[in-house]
Amino acid sequence: MGNEHFKSVERPAAVMAGIGMLLIGLAIIVAGPVIIGMNLGDKPAVLGGVAVSVAGFLLLTGLYSLQPNEAMAIMLFGAYRGTDRTTGLRWVLPWYTRKKISARVRNLTSDKLKVNDKRGSPIEIAANVVWRVEDTAQALFDVDDYQAFVNIQVDTALRDIASHYAYDHGEEDAEPEMTLRSDAEDVAARLRDELVGRVRVAGVAIDEARLAHLAYAPEIAGAMLRRQQAEAVLAARRLIVRGAVSMVESALNDLGERGVVELDEDRKAAMVSNLLVVLCADRDAQPVVNAGTLYG
Repeated sequence: MGNEHFKSVERPAAVMAGIGMLLIGLAIIVAGPVIIGMNLGDKPAVLGGVAVSVAGFLLLTGLYSLQPNEAMAIMLFGAYRGTDRTTGLRWVLPWYTRKKISARVRNLTSDKLKVNDKRGSPIEIAANVVWRVEDTAQALFDVDDYQAFVNIQVDTALRDIASHYAYDHGEEDAEPEMTLRSDAEDVAARLRDELVGRVRVAGVAIDEARLAHLAYAPEIAGAMLRRQQAEAVLAARRLIVRGAVSMVESALNDLGERGVVELDEDRKAAMVSNLLVVLCADRDAQPVVNAGTLYG
C-alpha cells in the first residue's frame, strides 16, 4: 500500500459530569484523615488512610471545565478517544490525556502581499478571513499546526486570486472583464470558495473572506494614478462633446422649424463651429461682435 492519508473524524467522548465526581473526590480526601485519626496506633490503618487521601486527589485530577464553544479532545496513550463539547464541569479518567481547543469564530487579517495581477502589474493585496474549527479531530491530528496552516493557505489563495484578475479595467475598447477593484463581491466569493477547499483537510470552516487592502505597488502607483486621471479626463471630455453635439443639432433643428433665420451650408458650418467652441471650451467664451457679413 502507498502513503494513503486517513482522515480523522470527530466523535463524542465517553466522559461524565464533574459535580458528582468532585463531591466524591472531596469525600474520599476527607475520609483519609478521619481514618488516620481513628487509628493512630495502627500503622496499616494509617497507611490505608494516606492511600485513601491520595486516591481522592488522584480522582480530582480528572476534572476539567469547558466554556461555550470550547471542546476537549480526549486521548489515551496517543489514541484518539473522542471530543467533549458539553459545557460546565466535566470528568474523565485521570490517565486520559486532554487537549482543549477553541471552536469560537476567529478573525484573521493577512499580511500585505506584493504580487502580480493578471496583466503582470505589481500590486499590494491583503484579505480578512472569518474562520472557525469545525472538526476538532481533523484540526489536531490531520495537520501539524492548524492555525499556521490557515495563515499559509490564505496567502496562497490570495496569490492565486490576484493572478486571475486584473487590478482595474484596461482600454475601453477591450472586452469587459471582472477586476479586483470593480468586482469586489465576486472576487470575495471566489476567494471564500477557494479557501473552503484548501482548509477542509484541517477541519476548518470559512464563514467569510474578502479583500481588506488593495493598491498598486509603490513603484508604479504614481504612473497608474496619472493614467487613471487621464482616463477620467478623456471620459469627461467624451461626455461633454457628446452633449455639445446633441445641443447643436437641437439648436439647428429649432431654428429651421421656426423659420427664425435661413442658413446655408457655410453658415451652418460656422454656427456649428462657434457653438462647439463655446460648449466644449475649458474657459468662458469671449464674445466677438461681427460688424460685417459672414462673406465680407
